[in-house]
Amino acid sequence: MRKKIRLAIIIASLAACLALLFTACGSAADQQPQDPENADGIQIVTTIFPEYDWVQNILGENPAKAEVTLLLDKGVDLHSFQPSSEDMMKVSSCDLFIYVGGESDQWVEDALTESVNESGQSVNLMEVLGDQAKEEEVIEGMEEEPELDEHVWLSLQNASLLCSQIEKAIADLDPDHADIYETNLKAYQEQLDELDQQYQQVVKAAKKDTLVFGDRFPFRYLTDDYGLKYYAAFTGCSAESEASFETIQFLAKKVDELKLPCVMTIENSDQKIAQTVIRTTKSQDQKILSMNSMQAVTGEDAAGGATYLNIMKDNLTVLKEALE
Repeated sequence: MRKKIRLAIIIASLAACLALLFTACGSAADQQPQDPENADGIQIVTTIFPEYDWVQNILGENPAKAEVTLLLDKGVDLHSFQPSSEDMMKVSSCDLFIYVGGESDQWVEDALTESVNESGQSVNLMEVLGDQAKEEEVIEGMEEEPELDEHVWLSLQNASLLCSQIEKAIADLDPDHADIYETNLKAYQEQLDELDQQYQQVVKAAKKDTLVFGDRFPFRYLTDDYGLKYYAAFTGCSAESEASFETIQFLAKKVDELKLPCVMTIENSDQKIAQTVIRTTKSQDQKILSMNSMQAVTGEDAAGGATYLNIMKDNLTVLKEALE
């Protein structure tokens, strides 16, 4: 069962946040902006890496000198993140806050309620998708209860739609450069569409149409986009790490039945479940392949060249091999 943030933790964070704010506002002479050059720029806070990278592409050369913060920047994924008082202060004071809006973001409502920036805006990805947001599937062989699937960024088609809403919010904050943001958006959406077409071509030419994950499964939006089937040990938001004997047997039987060349995992997996599934198959010779769900990509990774598009291209390479 997923761990939820307790009300006491949120209240404590808010109290600490407000204390810091009042202390900071006590004397104008004591206030020392960390970056005076950007003091008057737009402050944008994003929870996860895909949002952060989308914003960077929309800003382009950043004519407004916007400062963009990646909140989940320590390799902690969305499901286990607990905001600090500093995090809450950043959210409550920024000009634009972009977040997923699923069950893992229950703390956000309190942060926005306590906002000290009356003109601050927010973009909730789940709300933008509306009816297109999906509930997790609990399919045969899977453990855990379903909930609304938060991994909306793993669809290139969703990404294009979500970027449109983010661009509108940025342009609203900086109307003087709206034309630049619109141009950047269109250029980025063309890249998203091109990669989407590549995914469609790979799936169309593939010999297989099913994936088996010896892990959590956060890729439902992606598989639905291309008509792929899947089996997995757990739903995408599950906190479970130990699969039952029945689940292992079921997944191994599916690998044998479908003659699949590999068992899949997500990034940073210890691969124990996948290894056990392979040892339970008849041939015991399948590969383990990993796809990156971008739940723990950091600012350091971004500085090193990681981008949403590049990671999705890498996922396509893995997917192509898995479907051979």
